[in-house]
Amino acid sequence: MSGWHGLNQRDDSVPAPVDPLRLCVHTTVALIACVAGPLAVCAFALVAIRGYVRARRAGLVSSRCILGDTRAVITYLVVVAVLALAATPLWVKFWLFVWGG
Repeated sequence: MSGWHGLNQRDDSVPAPVDPLRLCVHTTVALIACVAGPLAVCAFALVAIRGYVRARRAGLVSSRCILGDTRAVITYLVVVAVLALAATPLWVKFWLFVWGG
């Protein structure tokens, strides 16, 4: 049993492992979007719009988003929200067709 002593200890010479929490978060968001469809996409876009508008008013002009400028990011999010709302009736009709047989 002495050969197993110390196996469950942290070695400070080894870098700390990266917690893949972001992957779990992305998977959860994708699952919600898959189940709730465009309604979830619209909800996430609206939350993001609110956050970016607040950040812009507080002085943030550049984002780490690939679009860079916060005005471009907000415009993109508004377009996504509008398209999601436009797609909602089609999504509802699709599920009514699937469930209705």
